Amino acid sequence: MDQVISLRFPSYAVRHASHVCWLNHTMREYYDLWPRFVGALSPQGRIKETLKRTVIRAVDRWLLTSNVSEVVAQSRTIQRRLLDDFGVRSDVLLPPPPPRPYRCDGYGEFVFAVSRLTPLKRLDLLIRALGQPAAFGTRAVIAGEGESRPTLEQLIVSLGLTDRVALPGRISDEMMLDYLARCRAVCFPTAAEDFGFVTVEAFAARKAVITCTDSGGPADLVRDGETGLICAPTPQAMAAAIARVMADAALAERLGTAAAAQVATLTWPGVVRRLVIV
Repeated sequence: MDQVISLRFPSYAVRHASHVCWLNHTMREYYDLWPRFVGALSPQGRIKETLKRTVIRAVDRWLLTSNVSEVVAQSRTIQRRLLDDFGVRSDVLLPPPPPRPYRCDGYGEFVFAVSRLTPLKRLDLLIRALGQPAAFGTRAVIAGEGESRPTLEQLIVSLGLTDRVALPGRISDEMMLDYLARCRAVCFPTAAEDFGFVTVEAFAARKAVITCTDSGGPADLVRDGETGLICAPTPQAMAAAIARVMADAALAERLGTAAAAQVATLTWPGVVRRLVIV
């Protein structure tokens, strides 16, 4: 084996003379997600996990500074975390979208979101935005499964949005590509995402992405007013962003065209050239 390329914990523990870590994420529960994680634990659990956190952080620091030849970040958000958590300086190499037959069939009368349905993905923010007067009448399809589904279903009912918000559950790749092809724009209101392939997949389908100022990787990728819209993480601000693209199909197309041009600069051969060092 000539070289190792690792992506995340614990794969960067592999010992090899030529080892590049193209970091997607560490165990975030022991870093930026620690307050959320520890807050749900019993007192005994907090003691146990605090000790575990201390060990894991020390091991991570050694592995990422001494065990690998180089660390490359998959986004500016990850780059900042590497510097803050470990003092590691890194280049950023953005991943291209997965190789799929992306297409654009127009800019339809709905927004699309696809994600695991978990609190960190913050899809309740999208639903609350649709309940705002600015987004009145806008339809949305939110695909995916996860622990938040019952909560999201209850929220949809409570806001009177059952005729405008669909939760189709887990969908096939073909269905995802179809929704991407037909939607007006993609909404990705996630909190502090590492990278977020949803963004580059939407771009590959010539669709703008609406995301939030604190969304991490997606906000790193979206150029506000050029390839998408970046708003404050509030229902009112997201509703206003959604209203802009829903009121102006030409704007959605212009943003989507620029997004496709942006993502076209990201290629897997380029990734290989950067990461292979032997």
